[in-house]
Amino acid sequence: MQQTATMRSIMSDFADSTGLTGASPEPRRYLWTDAFAVCNYLELYRQTGDLEDMQLALKLVDQVHITLGKHHKDSELSGWLSGLDEKQARLHPTIAGLRIGKQLNERQADEVYDDQLEWDHDGQYFHYLTKWMFALNRVSQVTGRSIYNQWALELARAAHAAFTYTPVSGGRKRMYWKMSIGLCRAQVPSMGQHDPLDGLITYQQLEATAKDFHKTPAALSLKTQIEELEVMCTGENWVTEDPLGIGGLLTDAYRLVQLIETHHLHETSRLESLLHDIEISLQAFVSNNQLNLPAEYRLAFRELGLAIGLHTISRMQKTIKQHPKNFTNTDQLKTRLSKLSRFHGINEFIEHFWLQPEHQSVDSWREHADINTVMLATSMAVDGYLN
Repeated sequence: MQQTATMRSIMSDFADSTGLTGASPEPRRYLWTDAFAVCNYLELYRQTGDLEDMQLALKLVDQVHITLGKHHKDSELSGWLSGLDEKQARLHPTIAGLRIGKQLNERQADEVYDDQLEWDHDGQYFHYLTKWMFALNRVSQVTGRSIYNQWALELARAAHAAFTYTPVSGGRKRMYWKMSIGLCRAQVPSMGQHDPLDGLITYQQLEATAKDFHKTPAALSLKTQIEELEVMCTGENWVTEDPLGIGGLLTDAYRLVQLIETHHLHETSRLESLLHDIEISLQAFVSNNQLNLPAEYRLAFRELGLAIGLHTISRMQKTIKQHPKNFTNTDQLKTRLSKLSRFHGINEFIEHFWLQPEHQSVDSWREHADINTVMLATSMAVDGYLN
């Protein structure tokens, strides 16, 4: 009960400070943070049955689309990114992607690239778009309304078409890391290490949900996009020392477990390989011992991403134990997860550390207060985000 109360307090403050509630003429929306926030409100609704929490989740979805589905306030362009009229744009708010939500407008094509300054410029990130696809998918699952998953499918198709490309030299497709707001040019051409995997599993989840809604248009199928990402993921090494990246791998692994268990997805080999790379990643992270640094030298949201992911280990173990016949390599998976279980206590250490008021007073926390507080709330009650 105490965790629920703390989570509710965090999410109430978030709603007030970012303009979700109240009469703010210019709400502060940021796609990554808002994706976690939607899941948090859904979890509060699941725990308490309070319709206000569901209303906040749905209001946040609408506000994100109305704010980030339109051009940046400092742009010469205005209106919806899709160029559709108001009525049609509201029916298809994700069909041209969604902005990140950065304070500065995107870097223009004739402006010199600055590696540090680029972080402050708006645009579109693939890994933010997949987070929003997942949030929309969760809304569909909780409400039973297919339109949210359809919006996620439209977003997936738009993002995939813009972010994937075949190199001039040939070979298999790759992905851009950051695109312009209009999805017409690459802002950062390098590829995010985990973007193909994150895209693949997210697409598979959207497709699985679409099968539960018989009215989903066949034209929104992601079959071709899934096949392309499967090729991109073949033989890739997912090992990373970044705590946020490791947390993402863990949540991807748990989504695979759930898809295998509920929709009989043939991905047990990929799952075992992914768990292997996660173990190596966690060993490398622990060896560097970053969690012993003072708060001012740490980024809470990256650590909290890991904490959220670590909650999946026991859940994966439980699912495989309860449904062994759905997994073709049960013994190997159990062995992998047993090795990962020794890292489980790290999430409690991270959560306890960032709950302390003195650690929330440092600049590194305050500069990213929205994302830090929302992900802390997610870590304290993860079912709305993980399941």
